[in-house]
Amino acid sequence: MTFQITVQPSGHQFSCEDDETVLAAAMRAGIGLPYGCKNGACSSCKGKVLQGEVKHKPHQERALPADEAARGVSLFCCAIPQGDLVIEAREVGGSDDYPIRKMPSRVATMERLASDVVVMTLQLPANETLKFRAGQYIEFMLKDGKRRSYSLASPPDPAQPLALHIRHLPGGLFTDQVFSTMKERDILRFEGPMGTFFVREDSDKPMLLLATGTGFAPIKAIVEHLRAQGSSRQMILYWGGRRPQDIYMDALCRDWEKQMPNFKYVPVLSNRQPEDHWVGRTGYVHHAAMADLPDLSGYQVYACGAPIMVESAKTDLVAQCSLPEEEFYADAFTSEADLNQ
Repeated sequence: MTFQITVQPSGHQFSCEDDETVLAAAMRAGIGLPYGCKNGACSSCKGKVLQGEVKHKPHQERALPADEAARGVSLFCCAIPQGDLVIEAREVGGSDDYPIRKMPSRVATMERLASDVVVMTLQLPANETLKFRAGQYIEFMLKDGKRRSYSLASPPDPAQPLALHIRHLPGGLFTDQVFSTMKERDILRFEGPMGTFFVREDSDKPMLLLATGTGFAPIKAIVEHLRAQGSSRQMILYWGGRRPQDIYMDALCRDWEKQMPNFKYVPVLSNRQPEDHWVGRTGYVHHAAMADLPDLSGYQVYACGAPIMVESAKTDLVAQCSLPEEEFYADAFTSEADLNQ
């Protein structure tokens, strides 16, 4: 059975099968609903059901609390329609200009920047390029139909190889391979680009960039893209880690700060130890930003990293720093362990 879905306020319409999620049907129809993880953990795809009913596949309760669900709020990546729907969602334009493709690639280089972080670059087939927006991610297609998602750390420049920052999660289906048996010239298949976390280039608002761990990867792509475009937008990056080694490209960020008059960098540690001899900022990364920028009413925020940071940052920045909720853009890095909790 096929149902009709109408998106407000745009009035766009698309069809959805009775066993298909609203997001999957929208992507198939080229309708740009916002999304991130596609597994009910990050809340990026949150919208409202104005008419009709949906049932939800398993998802994280923190992404859709019971009180929100009772008010008709829905996670469209997990929502399966029970009939025709009218939904309310903030659409993302230009999706048709960046078509999702399945592509083979070859591992070009693997460089370990920390004991648990590898920077991998991919070589595409001759005369092939991937069109994407700075901040988006790709999904590796593994055996048994499983997938693993990684943000592109390189800007959308065809002259540069695709770069990924991969953190080792012991027991991880993919990362165990990366840190043991994978080698240069191995073939990997992926699908992309994915996600609606990308820099909004139609704005000239100053940007607060928040990252934890390898959430730095898409932030790096955004900074390097805007730099290549000659943008004068103000950017301030707060990069958080537990220990100094978690901020694995600290030197690069300090070089940006020296070379770009519109860029400021603040590293933050949450679990410094005496042997670290750390003299910089400590605590939660978004708390450091709030202390320095108590009024974010004129800003855009781009946050990427651990789900708890993304959730806390959105709640606190909107409630305490006057950030407009629609100017908070995020990508929560959810692992299989997160999903199984």
